[in-house]
Amino acid sequence: MLAQRVITAIALLAILVFALSVQSKWPLLVFMSLMVAVAAYEWIKLTLPNRPSLAWVISVAILALTLFQGWAWQIELPAVWSIWHLCVTLTAFVWIFVIPIFTLMIKSTKPLKSWTLFAPICLFATWGVLGLTWIQSGAWALISLLTIVWIADVFAYFGGRQFGRHKLAPAISPGKTREGALIGIVGVVLWMLVSSQWSGSYAAKVLNQWGFLGLVLAGGLLGSISVLGDLFESLLKRCAGVKDSGRLLPGHGGVYDRVDAVVAVVPVAFLLVSDFWY
Repeated sequence: MLAQRVITAIALLAILVFALSVQSKWPLLVFMSLMVAVAAYEWIKLTLPNRPSLAWVISVAILALTLFQGWAWQIELPAVWSIWHLCVTLTAFVWIFVIPIFTLMIKSTKPLKSWTLFAPICLFATWGVLGLTWIQSGAWALISLLTIVWIADVFAYFGGRQFGRHKLAPAISPGKTREGALIGIVGVVLWMLVSSQWSGSYAAKVLNQWGFLGLVLAGGLLGSISVLGDLFESLLKRCAGVKDSGRLLPGHGGVYDRVDAVVAVVPVAFLLVSDFWY
């Protein structure tokens, strides 16, 4: 299992490095479009397990929509901006104010059909943030943003194994601990503090807009949202009665299993540094 995970991770990293190294924006945009399309299919299979045809339709639709969005941005077509920005704002609001309460209160043991519509909205918003960051700010801004999620995941995993004593949400994900989650959040704050000193990083934008205290609070918020994204997908899987969202990535499960925290963190992260506040 570990060997499969490592090989798959190396393959995905190689694709990412290649896409970031070429001059054209399209390789990375197409790769991300394929990823969110597959994630949409897997997400909807969790919420509507008896409607695979609908999952396929939404998957193809989000693939077409994201590719059109990439083309529109590169020719500076203005009409689609407001729709995408609305999706980002709505997605961030749901992750900050709705999903935390829902995850704590839900007692259902059946697939959560009510979260089907949120899947394409959230995934479209996430794709757009990553794509726009790549188009406007380049590889370092994109990598420094994604590293927030990677740091949260790695620190939480090893912190939980070493120091975990108290279960975070045993009914949803028995393996997660409060100590691991806290260490993951601390890791994100440290990454934000360190990377804010490097020009062009995501954290540098946060520091410039919100100051030192805002940077620390943003790190705490994004670290918490990362944990929440993982928990929310675990809840969808528990209610659907499955272990993984899919089998596309050997050793990792499905694509949604790999991006569950990304789709939670990225829209919120974008909103923190966007002109929304002005």
